[in-house]
Amino acid sequence: MLLLRPLPLTLPAPALRARPAALGPRPRRRPPRPRAASAYGAGGVSEEDAFTRCSGYLFEEGLATEGDLPTAYDIPGIARVYGRRPLLVLRRSLQIGTSFGRWFALRYLDSLNDRADDMFEVRAAQLRRILLELGPAFVKIAQAVSSRPDVIPPAYLDELSLLQDRIAPFSTELAFDIIEKELQMPLDMIFSEMSPVPVAAASLGQVYQARLRSNGKLVAVKVQRPGVQAVISLDIYILRFLAGVARKVGKFNTDLQAVLDEWASSLFREMDYREEARNGLKFRELYGKLRDVMVPEMYLEQTRRRVLIMEWVEGERLSEVRDQYLVEVGVYCSLSQLLEYGFYHADPHPGNLLRTVDGKLAYLDFGMMGEFRQELRDGFIEACLHLVNRDFDGLAKDFVTLGLLPATAQKDEVTKALTGVFESAVNKGVQNISFGDLSGNLGQTMYKFKFQIPSYFSLVIRSLAVLEGIAISFNPNYKVLSSSYPWIARKVLTDNSPNLRSTLYTLLYKDGTFQIDRLESLLTESLRARTEQTLVRTQQDESDSSRFAIKQVLSFTLTEQGAFVKDLLLQEIAKGLDALGVATLSSVTSAAASRLPFAPSPSPSLNNEEATNLRNLYRLLLLVAKTPQKENSSRASGYESTGEKGDDGADDMSLVLNEMRSFPEFLPVLSVVPELSPESQQQFLLLPADLTNLVLSRAVARTIRRMFI
Repeated sequence: MLLLRPLPLTLPAPALRARPAALGPRPRRRPPRPRAASAYGAGGVSEEDAFTRCSGYLFEEGLATEGDLPTAYDIPGIARVYGRRPLLVLRRSLQIGTSFGRWFALRYLDSLNDRADDMFEVRAAQLRRILLELGPAFVKIAQAVSSRPDVIPPAYLDELSLLQDRIAPFSTELAFDIIEKELQMPLDMIFSEMSPVPVAAASLGQVYQARLRSNGKLVAVKVQRPGVQAVISLDIYILRFLAGVARKVGKFNTDLQAVLDEWASSLFREMDYREEARNGLKFRELYGKLRDVMVPEMYLEQTRRRVLIMEWVEGERLSEVRDQYLVEVGVYCSLSQLLEYGFYHADPHPGNLLRTVDGKLAYLDFGMMGEFRQELRDGFIEACLHLVNRDFDGLAKDFVTLGLLPATAQKDEVTKALTGVFESAVNKGVQNISFGDLSGNLGQTMYKFKFQIPSYFSLVIRSLAVLEGIAISFNPNYKVLSSSYPWIARKVLTDNSPNLRSTLYTLLYKDGTFQIDRLESLLTESLRARTEQTLVRTQQDESDSSRFAIKQVLSFTLTEQGAFVKDLLLQEIAKGLDALGVATLSSVTSAAASRLPFAPSPSPSLNNEEATNLRNLYRLLLLVAKTPQKENSSRASGYESTGEKGDDGADDMSLVLNEMRSFPEFLPVLSVVPELSPESQQQFLLLPADLTNLVLSRAVARTIRRMFI
């Protein structure tokens, strides 16, 4: 629910009503209602009149039954209440069926009469009206899809977006009574000022602007609609039955009832404003200190089950200000939620994301939150890594970990199918992959291999899909995976999780051979990651960017977080230097022997492993010294990838020696060392000794091996 409508940003003076206690009791006066034209063409019918006329009986029944219903989501408890009211269930079921049935019939007639395009906007308005008539549960479902311009047609998008904050309010008199009843004291004792009409209204409640008498701070007071819990309980009871029937008839692999239960559980938690306040406090503690992120303060002591008091936020909807930088901030914050802490905002529709007056991204409405377990977080990261690196066998295993595939699935067949589905999309490059590309022919593959959608998955994907949808509305080329993958690359390089360490090692060592292309790609992508320090709008020339990149690589590898990668790099450099020593000795011995009057047998040349290590050394020198740009990050210029070249050790040695003779190329590395932190400088000074020990260990081991084997 939107806390603040952008029209107007600042309320005019009459909108705040000052009510000192000496002025006596508040007058009981019904405020004016907003008017709107009927979606069916009959002008002058207000939104509230249509809703009350069609579904008002539910609220009357709800007020009578709400005390019998469980406050937490409990299907058996809900079934006991409505099992005793079969006529009410039948009446509501017929209302839902006839409302949607009539709309689909009109759409079908439009197509028969070749009027589908002409009536498109009219039918979109009618659908919005139907959702309003049916009530909060259906409005919530519509809000979930109202931020995807790449999926929803524009006419429907415009209409459904109105459901995010332009829903007719209920009686202010009734709202004030609820506030006083919940807080158990008169309004004048709590607030010195309060708006006489709500500044925003949504499916579950409405918001008033007020000023606390205790400290004079401006706050938002959210009041829940009366009877809303009973209405939602009944609709979920009916929808759950229909979901079970649909699964049996359609033979779906996904447990539709479980998906509905996950969503319904979140919705029930959202209806308890005390839970929302606690969620808001936790969200503020975890993410409120991120750069350019604002999380309002919650007043937990004054909050009750149906009344929430929180800090007032001035701002505009993110979807209306066309600020891609804040979208990037939102993506970074969402990734921190999903993959860092696992506590995420599960209802980030455009009405809940504001651009504040000081240019920050404000999150609102913390009723619907999700928890992402550690093993699922690791599985999600691993799936992204395997997808980008075309490891479809690993991706198939990840799908089992994430619960998308049953453990009994044939892995080889799944790998082959996933290769066919995703390979063409991945070949475009990570910065050009969209959700649409990944969907491809996945529908047929999902059906064939009995894919199932876990109950948590839709909420997780939605949290990122909403941000992509907002960005696409003003930048059609925006790809959320392009913004996400650098963060994922940085995460897998720095995380201490044993699972991710194992994944990184497996990714970098295929069949025991070091895959430098993959390390280079990970490091290059990680430098694009938006972090708290790099979430700034700056423009640097090429030399500054290169110097900054070198500093970033060194800063990363010389910290405790980068220790794992540093050890891998030292091991591979030591292998390369050892191979270089073998090649140099072989070359010197051969040159000396050629001057002798007799022709001794040639000294042994480099074997395949040593030749590969030598090539890797060359690539690592380029990586550290030059930090390749994105366009050539997969290969060094004029040099082939690991394992693609023959066993020409002399050419390899000459290439590396020539590179090392170009000492000025390495000056940027040394020049940034004084700019590093004292701890990093100390670690840098230890590198020669560590590297020497590794090289000597390899040389001794090789000598012993050649002596006795």
